[in-house]
Amino acid sequence: MKLVRIGVLGCGNVGAEFVALAKSQQAAIETRAGVRLEVAAVAVNDPKKHRNVQLAAGVLTNDAMAVVGDPAIDLIVEVIGGIEPARELIATALRNGKPVVTGNKELLASFGSELFAAADAAGVDLLFEAAVAGGIPIVRALRESLLGEPIKRVLGIINGTTNFILTRMTEDGADYADALAEAQALGYAERDPTADVEGYDAGAKAAIIATIAFGKSVVADDVYHEGISAISAAEIAMAKRLGYVVKLLGIAEVTPAGAVGVRVHPTMVPFHHPLASVRDSYNAVFVEGAAVGSLMFYGRGAGGLPTASAVLGDVVDAAINLSRSTHGSLGTFERPTKLSIDDTSSEYLLSLDVADRPGVLHAVTGVFARHNVSIRIAEQEGLGPDARLVFITHVALESEVQATVRDLRDLDVVRSVGGLLRVIGE
Repeated sequence: MKLVRIGVLGCGNVGAEFVALAKSQQAAIETRAGVRLEVAAVAVNDPKKHRNVQLAAGVLTNDAMAVVGDPAIDLIVEVIGGIEPARELIATALRNGKPVVTGNKELLASFGSELFAAADAAGVDLLFEAAVAGGIPIVRALRESLLGEPIKRVLGIINGTTNFILTRMTEDGADYADALAEAQALGYAERDPTADVEGYDAGAKAAIIATIAFGKSVVADDVYHEGISAISAAEIAMAKRLGYVVKLLGIAEVTPAGAVGVRVHPTMVPFHHPLASVRDSYNAVFVEGAAVGSLMFYGRGAGGLPTASAVLGDVVDAAINLSRSTHGSLGTFERPTKLSIDDTSSEYLLSLDVADRPGVLHAVTGVFARHNVSIRIAEQEGLGPDARLVFITHVALESEVQATVRDLRDLDVVRSVGGLLRVIGE
């Protein structure tokens, strides 16, 4: 029986759940995997602080660097988050020949390729299932089961906070501020929710997904972001009436020429699409491949226990590889040719508040025609001074739709232009 001594960096929500889960599953892991896991050190800022997990005497320390340098520690689990000191600690652990398991999406989305190369150079594992979609095993599926699959696109609901907010706006008619306040009261949203509601959290996860799915070094700065803070209850209701649900999606796609585009934005998903039924704080990732067709991975995308489960799964894999003196290589990643948001295509929903006089529709549709944007659906809501025109286009180029919006704002018959929502999944 191979004994693998684990050093854990951080003992917050995820770290504490991991320690407890590793202990409760120790016997089952020994029987099924042939390795014995022992948490030998836990590095925290304040060892005297009360924690919701029982730890043996002498396990707690405030010296994380001593843990990664300790020759008696075989494997490192990093759950402190952020860029530094996590980057230095992980790099040091890898140089010392220790496999590392991390859930640090922010770090991997910025410096993943650097750390992957360091792991390969040291001949040890760097595993990170918990960095994307909590307990959903999407990273392992992309790294292993779908390694030979020509993946065309991956899209998903990869932020539980925004999905909870949009669910309340859709099902209860709540406005954004009230739905956000409820999410904060329930602990789904932070006091400062910017990273979630403006799409940065989802963007980091989408960058990691794109890197693994397409074998290219995609970083967080490559991702186009739009959040949900400007979405109104009226737009949600309009989409619902037309047969759509609004979701914040992370989308990673590759063109036939090999250009990679990654974006996060509110998206109208038709009722019949599997992502439309993903409610509350749940996550789901939808993979489209040339050979396999469509696959969806669904489950808890956050939370201490689901994330700890993903960490433990990686720890078992790394421990087995360590006992066999092997590791799973991610290979090398080159920077991709970047697909700009302007060069992407989809259908679009656009609403306009217009003047009540003859010739308005002709003037408006003329602008669409000048920019080669074809209209699939056109409706009028209200009468007189409250008239609103609602359009859904056929598939069009983003740059041409944006040019259409700019010209519509200059029309004297258009009082205001509503939010632009992209349509995915028809």
